[in-house]
Amino acid sequence: MAEAAAADAFAERAWAVAYRLLSQVPLADLTHTDLDRLAVAAYLVGEDGEAVAAWEHAYKRHTCAAEQAEAARCAFWAAFCLMMRGQMAHAGGWLRRGQSVLGHDLDCPARGYLLIPAVLAALDSDDADGARRLAVQAGDIAGRFRDADLAAFSTLGHGQALLAMGDEAGGLARLDEVMLAVCSGEVGPIASGIVYCAVILECLQLFDLARAAEWTAALDEWCRAQPDVVPYRGQCSVHQSQLQQAAGDWAGAVATVADARNRLSDPPHPALGLACYQEGELCRVRGDLKAAADAYREATRAGYEPMPGFALLELQRGDATSAAVSIGRALREAGQPFRRPGLLAAAVEIRVAVSDVTGATEAAAELVSIADHSSSPVLRAMAAHAMGAALLASGQTTDAMVQLREASATWQRLSMPYETARSAVLLGLGCAASGDSASAALEFGNARSIFESLGAGPDLRRADRLAGGHVGRGPLSVRELEVLALVAEGRTSRAIASSLRISQHTVRRHLENTFAKLGVTSRAAAVVYAYEHDLL
Repeated sequence: MAEAAAADAFAERAWAVAYRLLSQVPLADLTHTDLDRLAVAAYLVGEDGEAVAAWEHAYKRHTCAAEQAEAARCAFWAAFCLMMRGQMAHAGGWLRRGQSVLGHDLDCPARGYLLIPAVLAALDSDDADGARRLAVQAGDIAGRFRDADLAAFSTLGHGQALLAMGDEAGGLARLDEVMLAVCSGEVGPIASGIVYCAVILECLQLFDLARAAEWTAALDEWCRAQPDVVPYRGQCSVHQSQLQQAAGDWAGAVATVADARNRLSDPPHPALGLACYQEGELCRVRGDLKAAADAYREATRAGYEPMPGFALLELQRGDATSAAVSIGRALREAGQPFRRPGLLAAAVEIRVAVSDVTGATEAAAELVSIADHSSSPVLRAMAAHAMGAALLASGQTTDAMVQLREASATWQRLSMPYETARSAVLLGLGCAASGDSASAALEFGNARSIFESLGAGPDLRRADRLAGGHVGRGPLSVRELEVLALVAEGRTSRAIASSLRISQHTVRRHLENTFAKLGVTSRAAAVVYAYEHDLL
């Protein structure tokens, strides 16, 4: 019989076979158990409409048999499937059906399942404590009935709520707890996929790349063991691409996100916008600015704001003013805490470019404050790099070098080559501002080698210039450039005056003119500007 063969296929997680066999049998002829198997298999192979139809049929059958608890459970899963498709009105209708058939007195797992959408709604409305209370309530129900899927959903929601409340240690402990249940096979396939993706996303938002990489590898293994699974592969691939990019495997990251975008496009998945943004980021750092702009545009169409990448793209295009306006607007609107670190890091880079040293310092200070309350070494390195850039722009070279060396050491320890090279560029500028041209050349050379191996075109061209490429005069006179070149060698005003056979007063006047023309206030800042703009 088809049903018996389908049961065997279901047990072996051969979802396509189970779906094919069960879909050949009229719904009216399927048992309650086979209807549930059909719905689960249909969802896992991407046949969402058939999954909803199976749960709807099961709901009606349970309702007619006065089996309210089972009817409410089917209503939840139908609503869940519709929510994943973005059909929120239909999903809301099914949730109300489930609540109605359940009534007020019946104690069963379905009552806990019907709390889960309320947990998500509370999280979306920034009511973290409300989400926590609802998740704990659902967890209590799961414990009484030993329902593993409900326990997974409630523990996940509890962890997300604690993270939103600022309890990073408590939140991560809940996420690790639910992942242990998933990896040990205690949780059903649909709930497992949801938990995998949600936990990985939380880890990435916390900049906990080590934990994200560990769980992404587990998800990849889980998907490989079930080649028929459709819903989670796309989002899994986006996260995998982000981690590949951080580790320096840019070619792999490009291929992975292209596969993710294809999987998420038809029908459009909520993670499609993130995939487009990741594609844009890879295009931007490799220097394909047109492709980056196109990808960011597609991300916007899919409902994902392409920040901070779009602002950095404007900076690379040479429109630093527009970049500053864009990043400022994004920061003002960024209500979700996890959005701020990336925006702040970009704000420092952009504000330094427009000589807004005060704004850059403020953004770096906020990023340092966030990192101080986090256990993420990535976040701490981001903060150190940003503060080093701001201090360097303000002429506080020694303090800047301390921050930048801390950032560089962390990037190297985490095996993040692109970030290592970016910090090396700033270290080179700091060495140049201190008159240590030999060390500056060493840092620029190291950065250049990494950028070349990654294919980071724009950064490579900048490193080439800094390492001794084209030199221009810019707004400075020949004499002002001569004075500035001697400053870059670390000479005092007395030594410069002696070398050029002019008075110290004239040296000071040339420096004042140079500061005014370059928009800086110190010798160190002038040297940094000169290196960045090909004047030395």
